Amino acid sequence: MLLFPNFLLGEERQDISLMVQWFPQAQFAGYIVAHEKGFYNEAGIDATILFSDGTDSPFQEVLDNRIEFCTGWLSQAIMLRSENEPILNICQLLQKSSLMLVAKKESGIETAQDFEDKIVSNWGGDFSIQPIAFFQKQNIQPDVIPQSFRIDGFLVGAIDVTSAMYYNEYHKILQAGIDEDELVTFFFTDHDLNFPEDGIYCREEILQNDPEMCKNFVEATIKGWNYAFQHKEETLDLVMKYCREYHMQTNRSHQRWMLGAIEIAMTYQVGDDPANWGMLKKDDYYTVAEELLNQKLIITIPSYKDFYKDVVHER
Repeated sequence: MLLFPNFLLGEERQDISLMVQWFPQAQFAGYIVAHEKGFYNEAGIDATILFSDGTDSPFQEVLDNRIEFCTGWLSQAIMLRSENEPILNICQLLQKSSLMLVAKKESGIETAQDFEDKIVSNWGGDFSIQPIAFFQKQNIQPDVIPQSFRIDGFLVGAIDVTSAMYYNEYHKILQAGIDEDELVTFFFTDHDLNFPEDGIYCREEILQNDPEMCKNFVEATIKGWNYAFQHKEETLDLVMKYCREYHMQTNRSHQRWMLGAIEIAMTYQVGDDPANWGMLKKDDYYTVAEELLNQKLIITIPSYKDFYKDVVHER
């Protein structure tokens, strides 16, 4: 677990910790901005941002009562809730899935039907749910192999189709010198498989014991994201500072792409007004839950009303 504390001067504030799913990058820019610009402080919160190194689980840290909040994927949270874990979604920031499949035109792939007998690399865990559903919907059986978090196999032609996050690996493909018009992309969102990713989660008792603090935390976070999108170069300065602190192998161009892609995912179908951000749409919830049920990853679908608590928007 890696951390970046918020040192306070002056008045007393509530101490909370937020853990995100990976090392510092623009995927988490809004939290970094809310921290650095003092938005959490203004909300009466002393926030510590924890960065995962991939060996720990933000959800488990929350469930074990070591931290108050974490970010995570909707699919994983629904699975936890189906096992009667007291996890709550209090803010669904990303509205559009960034997970996709990418092929080179030179491989002869134009449509999903061309996947047949092709080599497709696929991540495991939550990353595999949408591809499996996609293959079933398209009635295709590609040769699926495990994928690492590198894209070298795809770049050298050993893999016909690679999994990618639009904000991350897809841009790395472009940075490797392959033009967009040389690629064929398959976004799961375009095939009725929109699985929104990063949301903010806490335990039931955290919300029950201090709903005002939860509301303040979410509002300050949304304020951080809005500032990040309105001041991209300043935000990139902050993100790159964190990246240097953690010796991340990245560059400003890639982080700029990531920030823009996260903005697309956050404003998808809800627009640019931050007053509309952070809501978990019921249709999206059941799209994810029903596919988890179809793949026998859950036995029953948890109640949407019990799973999602809108701490900001009165309904």
